[in-house]
Amino acid sequence: MTPFDERFNATSIRALLALAVIFVMLATTGWTAIRPHKGAEDPRAAALVSWLHGSVAGHKLPSASAGADSIAHFFATLTAGQSRQLANRYPLVVGNLDGAPVSVRYLANRVALAQTRVTEIARSHSSLLTPAGRKDADKRAHRYASLLSDGRQILAFDPTGAGRAAEVFGDLGTADRVAVVVPGVDTDISTFERTAKSYAAPVGMARALYSAERAQDPSAHTAVIAWANYTTPSGVGLDASTGELAENGAVRLNSLVEALPSTARISLFCHSYGSVLCGVAAPDLPSDKISDITVFGSPGMRVSRAAQLHTSANVWAARDPSDWIGEVPHLEIAGLGHGADPVSESFGARVVGTEGALGHPGYFAPDTESLANFTDIALGQYSAVRCAPNREDCASGLGQS
Repeated sequence: MTPFDERFNATSIRALLALAVIFVMLATTGWTAIRPHKGAEDPRAAALVSWLHGSVAGHKLPSASAGADSIAHFFATLTAGQSRQLANRYPLVVGNLDGAPVSVRYLANRVALAQTRVTEIARSHSSLLTPAGRKDADKRAHRYASLLSDGRQILAFDPTGAGRAAEVFGDLGTADRVAVVVPGVDTDISTFERTAKSYAAPVGMARALYSAERAQDPSAHTAVIAWANYTTPSGVGLDASTGELAENGAVRLNSLVEALPSTARISLFCHSYGSVLCGVAAPDLPSDKISDITVFGSPGMRVSRAAQLHTSANVWAARDPSDWIGEVPHLEIAGLGHGADPVSESFGARVVGTEGALGHPGYFAPDTESLANFTDIALGQYSAVRCAPNREDCASGLGQS
């Protein structure tokens, strides 16, 4: 064996040992939690088949994958009544169509939620299910009832499998600044929102950011989206250490961004595995829309340096010293791991302070420096951003946006 072979083998062994550490930490720190969920039928797939053969006012319906611009053009040819008709007839399709008017999507998702809730209530009493199955159905029925509460604006809803959803805070129609919260591992319909420590779930994150924006600048036209509309890794396994689900989610995120108002400046706030998704999505995001990409509690963005994201957006990073993810080796080998640490100096991101954010899910907790910084970034008030210790130049070269 040559000296090169020996060095290569030693390096490979160290990398594999580091990856083993990742799996141990995932199993012991709470990033993932095994929550088996029996695969359900795919009601949206059935709805898509029906949509494919449908029509309105004698006109064939467009492909659901036609793209946001084509979908927007199609709905522009319809009357308000025809749009409502489609929302009521094909709620699981229309409610998830990027490019459809948001008011029509909100209506469609209310219809879909109401229908799906009835189904889950029936399943919760079915003798054909195990006690665990009935309990799961009852939990879902309660979740759907919550999402149906007055005033909630559900932008996406798909009950298939573990379920996906997105919710809007504010008015997307008038917003000139839109923030999108992209969550991480083990996010689905059951964890979309929570009561205790609400800021640790997507809905609570988005609500906290929107409330902080309104408090800081009541005259600003803003909206925040809690976007849990991709399949996240679940449980302890390879999915959390590879980019496959991030790549699939990036396609969906790009579709969302393309459908957002062309005049709005968009900022992404990407937590944990969500930062992997944002890293994969970055090169294809429209540069005329995306102003900022902020990652926090990040295992990496699948690049070595921020410049490799090929984005004109400002790239920000945050990690609290109490966040266990700082102990995870930041590397990538043979597709496993997510690359360099975004808060390292060599990465080149603008690193902001996080004082008061306790642990991995605490970045949107009340009165934290991280929430204040995220608010400043979302509002484009860069001069107010407080940098991390020893990173006092994090906002250099930026004015108000």
